[in-house]
Amino acid sequence: MGVLSTIWSFFATYILQKPPYMVGFLTFLGYCLMGKKWYDTLAGTLKAIIGMLILSAGSGGLVSNFRPILAGLKDRFNLTAAVIDPYYGQNAVTAGVEEVFGKGFSQVMTLLLIAFIVNILLVRFNKITKCRTLFTTGHVQVQQAATAYWLILFALPALRNNNPALMIVMSVILGAYWAVGSNLTVKPMQELTDGAGFAIAHQQMFGIRLGAWLSEKLFGDRGGKRDVKKVGDLKMPGFFSIFSQNMVCTAILMTVFFGIIMAVIGKPFFVESGATKETENFAFYVFNTSLQFAVYLAILQLGVRTFVTELTASFQGIADKLLPSSVPGVDCAVCYGFGDANAVTFGFLAGLTGQIIAIVTLILMGSPTIIICGFVPVFFDNATIGLVANEKGGLKACLVIPFLSGLIQVFGAAFISGWVGMANYGGYLGMFDWDTVWPMFTVLMHYLGYIGVGVVVLALLAIPQIEYLKDPKGYFLITEDYEAYKEHLKAKKGEI
Repeated sequence: MGVLSTIWSFFATYILQKPPYMVGFLTFLGYCLMGKKWYDTLAGTLKAIIGMLILSAGSGGLVSNFRPILAGLKDRFNLTAAVIDPYYGQNAVTAGVEEVFGKGFSQVMTLLLIAFIVNILLVRFNKITKCRTLFTTGHVQVQQAATAYWLILFALPALRNNNPALMIVMSVILGAYWAVGSNLTVKPMQELTDGAGFAIAHQQMFGIRLGAWLSEKLFGDRGGKRDVKKVGDLKMPGFFSIFSQNMVCTAILMTVFFGIIMAVIGKPFFVESGATKETENFAFYVFNTSLQFAVYLAILQLGVRTFVTELTASFQGIADKLLPSSVPGVDCAVCYGFGDANAVTFGFLAGLTGQIIAIVTLILMGSPTIIICGFVPVFFDNATIGLVANEKGGLKACLVIPFLSGLIQVFGAAFISGWVGMANYGGYLGMFDWDTVWPMFTVLMHYLGYIGVGVVVLALLAIPQIEYLKDPKGYFLITEDYEAYKEHLKAKKGEI
C-alpha cells in the first residue's frame, strides 16, 4: 500500500501538476495503446514534453514583455488592455488561473483529454447524435480548453472545490461544442471544396455557418435573379501578399498598436519602472519591444506545433478505429486552397477595418477594457469567413460579413474578458465563437447555475438533430458520397 501511495504522490506532484509532463504522459499512453514501437513512443513523448517546455518559455517572455505596458495603462489611465489572440488568451489562463481561482493549469490537460473522449463518443454514436466530425486540431483544443476552464470556473463557483464534478461539467460542454461546432461546417466546406471530405475544427465554426447563411440570404443570386460578382473577378495589387505572412503581419500590428499605446503612456513611466533607461532612444525601445511580441508569439507557436503533432497523432490512431462514417475536423487554413484565393485577403482587411473601428469606439466610450488586435483572430477568423461569404454571396458578402465579424470580435471580447477578469492578465482567446457563443454560455451558467448547464448542453445537442430533420436523406450522404448528394439536391429542387 505504501508503494502505491508513493507512486500516486509522485504522479500527482510531477505529472498532473506539471503541464509539460502531463502532455508527455498522455502522448506516451496513446502511443502505447496504438502498439507503436518503443523508440517511436519514446521520441514522440520527448517531443511532446519539449514542445510544452518551449511553450512555457514563450509564455514567460510574453508576460515579462507585456507587464510594463499593462502597468502603464493601469497607472496612467486606469485601463485594462487585452490582446485578442488564442496564444495570449492561453497565456492569460496560465498566468492567472491559480491566483484568481486557486486551481492549477495542469487540469486543463485533463479537461482536454476527457472532452476529446466526449467528442469521440458523440461521433461514434452518430446515428443517434447526428454528429459527423472529430475535432483533430490539437493546438486549438489546448487554447479552447484553457479558456473554457477559466470561463466555467468563473460561471460556476460552486464547482471550484469539487474537481470530479468540475471536470465532468467542463468536459461535456467542451466536447459537445467540438463535435457540434465542427459538424456545422460540413455543409459549407463540402460546397466550397466540391466534396473534399473535411470540416473545420477551429475557433469560428459557428461563425462560418452563420456567415455562409447570411451571405446566401443577403447577397446570394436567389435562384439566378441577382448577378453576383466575386472577388476572383478583380485584379489585385502585389503588396497584398504581405498580409499572408504571419510573422510580418504580427510585427506590423503590434508595432502600430503598442507603438501608439506606449507613446501615450510616455517614456518617463518606462524609465521609472526600469523597463528602459533614460539614455536609450525611446522610439527604438518602442519598436524593439513591439517586435519582441512577434518573437515570443513565434516561440509559442513552435512549442504548440511540436507537442500537438505528437498529442494529436497519439489520439488520432485510436479514433480512426472507433469512428466510421465520419470526417475529420481540421485547421481552417486547409480551406484556403479552395475558392477564390484573394477572398482570403479581402476578408482579412474587412475584418481588420471592423476591429479598428470597434477599438476606437471603445476608447471614445471610455470602456475600462481596451482591446488590442491580435493577428490570429483578425486573419484566420475573417479570412475564413470571407472565403465562405464570397462563395455564397460574392464580393459584397466578402466585405460586409467579415467587417461585421471584426466588430463582434472586439465588442464581444471586451465584454467577456473584462467581466470574467482575463483582461487583467493581458489576453483573451478573442476569436468569433468565443466572442459570441461562449459569452452566452457563460451568462447562462453564471445566472442559472446547473439549469444553465443543462440549457447549454441540450441546445448544443439539439443543433445536429435539427439539421438532420431538415434533410434526413442528404445529411449523411454529403459526407459519404458527395456526387450522390449533389444529385439528391437536384432532385429536391426538381431539376431532374
